Amino acid sequence: MSFQLHHQLAKDTYHLGDFTLSTLLLSKDANYPWFILVPKRNDISEPFRLEDADYSLLQQESLQLSHALYSGFKADKLNIAALGNMVPQLHIHHIVRYKNDSAWPNPVWGFQPAQAYKKDTLDNRIATITTLLKNTNFIPNPAINNHTEANKS
Repeated sequence: MSFQLHHQLAKDTYHLGDFTLSTLLLSKDANYPWFILVPKRNDISEPFRLEDADYSLLQQESLQLSHALYSGFKADKLNIAALGNMVPQLHIHHIVRYKNDSAWPNPVWGFQPAQAYKKDTLDNRIATITTLLKNTNFIPNPAINNHTEANKS
C-alpha cells in the first residue's frame, strides 16, 4: 500500500519535498515558520511504533531539519512536538519561535487565527528552507513553485 498523507495535513500544508523516510510540509499559517515532518508509513500514530531503523532515520531527519531551522531562521527557540490529538497520523511539528512573535511565550496552537501567506513571503520561505537543506538528502517537490499543485503529490 502506498503512503497516504492524512487529508487534514494535506489541506493545511504545502508539500515541500521529501527526505528518505519523511515528507516535509509547510503549514499554511504564515504567523510562524512552521514545518512538519511526516514519516511515509501508513497506520503509524506514535514514534515508538516505527521499526528501529525508521525511528533512527526519523530522528536524523528531525535533527537535520532542526539545525537548518534554528540557524537559518535565527530562532530564539525551536518548538518540536508530536501531538496527534486531532490528526492521528504521526507528524512532528518544527516551529521556529521568536521572543517577539505574537504567541510568545505561549504555545502557538489556538493562540490566533492562521494567517494566509502572501505570495512573496511564501516564495521566500520555500526558497530559504530549500537552500538550508541543500546539503542533506532532502529532495524538493518539483511542483512547489506552483503552490496550488504543491499539495497534490
